[in-house]
Amino acid sequence: MIRRLLLVGSLLLVSLISLFVGVTNITPRTLVEGIGDEAFVLMVSRVPRTVSLVLAGIGLSICGLIMQQLTRNKFVSPTTAGSLEAAQLGLLTGLLLFPMAGTFVKTLFAFGFTFIASLIFLQMVDRIRVRNVIFVPLVGLMFGGVLSSVASFMAVNYNILQDMNAWMMGDFSGVMQGKYELIYLCLPAVGITYWYANQFTVAGMGKDFATNLGMDYHAVMRIGIFCVSLTLSAVIIIAGFIPFLGLVVPNIVTMLYGDNIKKVLPEVALSGALFLLLCDIVGRLVIYPFEIPIGLTVGIIGGFIFLILLLRQK
Repeated sequence: MIRRLLLVGSLLLVSLISLFVGVTNITPRTLVEGIGDEAFVLMVSRVPRTVSLVLAGIGLSICGLIMQQLTRNKFVSPTTAGSLEAAQLGLLTGLLLFPMAGTFVKTLFAFGFTFIASLIFLQMVDRIRVRNVIFVPLVGLMFGGVLSSVASFMAVNYNILQDMNAWMMGDFSGVMQGKYELIYLCLPAVGITYWYANQFTVAGMGKDFATNLGMDYHAVMRIGIFCVSLTLSAVIIIAGFIPFLGLVVPNIVTMLYGDNIKKVLPEVALSGALFLLLCDIVGRLVIYPFEIPIGLTVGIIGGFIFLILLLRQK
């Protein structure tokens, strides 16, 4: 309980700091009075950005935890399972088929492609006879590479490769009021994950074990993939590609507090939101008044931690 209170307090403090970091000078007086151009920037840009960062951090961290549990591999996450690339392909397909469609239609395409690709990846993992801890994510990386190549081929043919690369660069600078509300789709996914947390834990012990306990193994797997796909599609539509978050945070938390999903879920969610907020603040301050995209800062910091985890596992 104490560690959760510390995480909540740290998250609130960093969220408050996030509201004041930026080119426009916003002071605590702006929060109290709520008038002027500073208050407009606060409500239209800073608050939606902070809320989006918190929800994206929570959602992506929980996605990584679910995928690691279902595949029984600590190095599996949306980054190493082809899920992000599938969402990219779905977004591109939706744009080409319905160029005038809104973000909701694009989200549906991203969700559908991510869901199908995740099921295919789980089927490939089930067929691997030797469950080497490194071999499984390597299969996921190759699967993601194939999906990314298909998306790039389509983008080149329709002369939108640069636009596609711009979409996939994780960046919250364009998050504004009226353009970020789809990020709230992460909340039902988080609720479903908490409700089925014990089932996910049992499913992580293997198909035979779960079936012997009377659990519908395949139904639980599909529910887990549904939560992952819904969260990923919402985050990618709003902010783009954010690597390594779903890999690093669940690994660190489970190393500290164990593998029981229901017990560590709050710590994973809070730690993911805190990590993403800190990376965003660093990106805004390093070359102030300009900004480094959060996909770059998370990639550098998360990649470094991932290498450490690989060395520890070796």
